[in-house]
Amino acid sequence: MREARRRAGLTQAELAARAGTTQSAIARLERGNGSPSLERISELLAACGFEVQVRLVPEDPDGWEQVWANASLPAADRVAKSLGAVRLAERLQAAGARARSATS
Repeated sequence: MREARRRAGLTQAELAARAGTTQSAIARLERGNGSPSLERISELLAACGFEVQVRLVPEDPDGWEQVWANASLPAADRVAKSLGAVRLAERLQAAGARARSATS
């Protein structure tokens, strides 16, 4: 939700006004609090100018193998891998922001 709102150039208050809700309700959703229905998510994304597309894809059996392999690691190793993933995500986010600002 936050990504769609930001891409649309909207504040939480502006999205809330478009969607007929409150800024605090949008903030709660962006923090991951609550379980909105797919219909409500679709409405909020439409207010940002996006649409939800749901499709069925085959399950990736390799994903579960990785889950079980990680679960068998000592806690310190799991934490280290998680922190590495967070750092990668932050670098990717920063690179995306730089790319967006370079094209605008």
